[in-house]
Amino acid sequence: MKDSKKIIYGLLITIIFFFLSNFLVKKFHLNIEFIPNSFIIHSIMVILSILFIYIFRKNINFSISFPKFKEILKPIALGILVSIIVNISMSIITKISGGNIEGHSLIFKMTPFQVFIFIFIYASIAEEMLFRGFLLNMLEPLKSKGVTLLNRKISLSVIISAIMFGFSHLILITIGMGWPFLIRVVLFATILGLISGYYQEKHNNTAFAIIVHMAGKSLAVIGAILMNMVVT
Repeated sequence: MKDSKKIIYGLLITIIFFFLSNFLVKKFHLNIEFIPNSFIIHSIMVILSILFIYIFRKNINFSISFPKFKEILKPIALGILVSIIVNISMSIITKISGGNIEGHSLIFKMTPFQVFIFIFIYASIAEEMLFRGFLLNMLEPLKSKGVTLLNRKISLSVIISAIMFGFSHLILITIGMGWPFLIRVVLFATILGLISGYYQEKHNNTAFAIIVHMAGKSLAVIGAILMNMVVT
């Protein structure tokens, strides 16, 4: 497959998958109290990502395996650090500008255990399989181009996949989230996507991307636990 066609297919298929999963969740409801509707979105993402990684297996250098513990310490630390810095900074800016500081509406409706299972673990796996496991690998022809940031080369393929991942969170406007929250989430997701993509590309292992993503969402689990303690 020509490089240009591979890139176009990767971009178009990712966009279709994302909007298809969000469209179908409005048509199908599990009606199971423990399982949120986001489970449907992420399940569709996982299934289609795996299917098309297999279909394009001759064009995708996909690899996933659990890395050595010492190799994931820095990625985990960076994921947590980005989450802290972005959320605190944007919250301060929002407060100063007179806006309302919002949290994700789904998290308020979930128990800490549900947040751990469906947000921390499942959403991280699903989103990384689509945006890094599939898309980033399809954008591999752009790997040679990029920018140097903090003495690290960030390829154009990593940048594009991170931007698409970040802007995909604008879908949250459909559930009534305000612009201050949306800007914070898009910025956070984009930066987290850069780190996830960088480590996946460095090690040729999607597990690194998933681990970074989980680290970035660890504060959501902590927040859910603290809210539960306050309520009870």
